[in-house]
Order: sequence, then structure tokens, then C-alpha cells
Amino acid sequence: MKNIKEILSRNGFTFKKAFGQNFITDENLLEGIVAAAGVTAEDTVVEIGCGAGTLTRPLSLAAKRVIGFEIDKNLAPVLEETVGDRKNVTVRYADIMRANLSDLERETGEYKVVANLPYYITTPVIMRFIEEAREVKSISVMVQEEVAERLCASAGTPEYGAITAAVDFAGSARIVMRVGKEKFFPVPKVDSAVVRIDIDREKSADADAKTYRAVVRAAFSSRRKTLCNNLMQAFSLRRGEAEILLDACGIDRTARGETLDCAAFKKLAKAYGEKIWLKD
Repeated sequence: MKNIKEILSRNGFTFKKAFGQNFITDENLLEGIVAAAGVTAEDTVVEIGCGAGTLTRPLSLAAKRVIGFEIDKNLAPVLEETVGDRKNVTVRYADIMRANLSDLERETGEYKVVANLPYYITTPVIMRFIEEAREVKSISVMVQEEVAERLCASAGTPEYGAITAAVDFAGSARIVMRVGKEKFFPVPKVDSAVVRIDIDREKSADADAKTYRAVVRAAFSSRRKTLCNNLMQAFSLRRGEAEILLDACGIDRTARGETLDCAAFKKLAKAYGEKIWLKD
């Protein structure tokens, strides 16, 4: 890889705090990220946030095709220098949150997402691909270490939350690599980690996604309240109705939302969808 700092300087590029730009230049680390993401010569990869192309290039060397999204058009001359010679790379200067995923997926077929995400868009990007994408096979993202812990947390732990339950509904997540802040340029304030989410649509095939999401949102609407109270408030249930719902699912009436795993939430969503309290 060419000297990135030199290329950025030569092209008059300045970092924009609003975009959360932090680039990795360590080639061994970059190749490790590609390997941890499980990218093979058969894969099409959608990269979010190409930056200076430091991750784009090793992705292109491993994958069949790379479609990159970069919001900062000022990086165009930089990317032309770093990946312009890679014929299997297409860079689109667009916001992935505004891109039409249906159109993208008609073009790609099955694909893997790999990204060094700015911290401020981590959750929206992950949730969009989990909830809306139909062809994505895996999502491998570099995120703040604290966020990585939340994405992979177990029920009943302080890190467990709505995002964990949402990810668990779509597949399985694990931390595949931890990266110290000194590996980035410019150096951020916190360490990072790479989380790989392997999508398994069969896992949620027996549940209604919309109802599941609604129940999870309700459960975590106030962590200081019991699940029963949160369900009452979110769905305008009487206490007796909420208790019938919990009893039908074998959930303690005093339980809190963060104690439920994906299977329990699926059971609760199914019972809520069937309005089980009306059958009692």
C-alpha cells in the first residue's frame, strides 16, 4: 500500500469530524480483517465507508467484486490513486442510508457487508441491513469496542439491549478481532473491535419480524421498569392482561426485558400477536 498520509496531503484532503473519519494503514491488520470477514474469491462485497481505500484494496484482492459506498466526494482523487487500478472495484459516492437496497441487491445477488463504520452511524447501518436486506450473507463491521460488546452480549448482562436482541433474531454475532486506537489515523479516543454477524434467516422464519421488533422495543423502553409495566404502557394493556401474556410464555411477572433471550422474545411476540389474553 502506498503512503496514505502522503497521498492525502498531496490531494489536499482534510479530515471531517462530521463523517467520523479514521483510517487504518497497517497492511497485516487490514488483511486480517478481510480474513476474519470470511471473504473469498466467490464473494461480492459491499463496503461501507471506503475512506482512503486502505481496506478496499485488500478486499478487492480477495473478493470477486467490491462495491464501495463513500459519502465524502473529496476522497475521489485519493481513491483513484489507491484502488483505481483494481478493475473489480466500483466506488459510489453516496450515503448508504439513502441507497435503494432492492436495486443494489438486484445487481449483486448474495453479498457480504464489510465496513469500518463511523461510530455515529453504527446502529442505523447494522439495523438497516438486518431489517431490510434480503441477500446479505454476513455483516463484518469495525465498531467502538463498547458497541461490539453490546452486539454480542448475553441476556441478563449489563451490555445486553434492544440491538443485541435484534441482531440475535437475524443471526449470530461474535467479536473476531480487537483493534487498539493506535492503529488508526488520526488516532480516535477509544479502542475498536470487529464484529461479524452471520445472517441466518431460518432462525426468524417462524416469527413475525414486525411484532418481534415491537415487543423488543417495548421491553427496553425503560430499563428501570419491569417487563410487565413496559408491556402495559407500550400496548395499552391492563395489568391482568399483561400478566396473562407473561404467564402463557412462562415468564416471571417481575422479570425485566434484559433477562429475555431471542427465543423468549419470539415466544412473547407470538403470544402477543395471537392476543392470548383474550382467550383466557
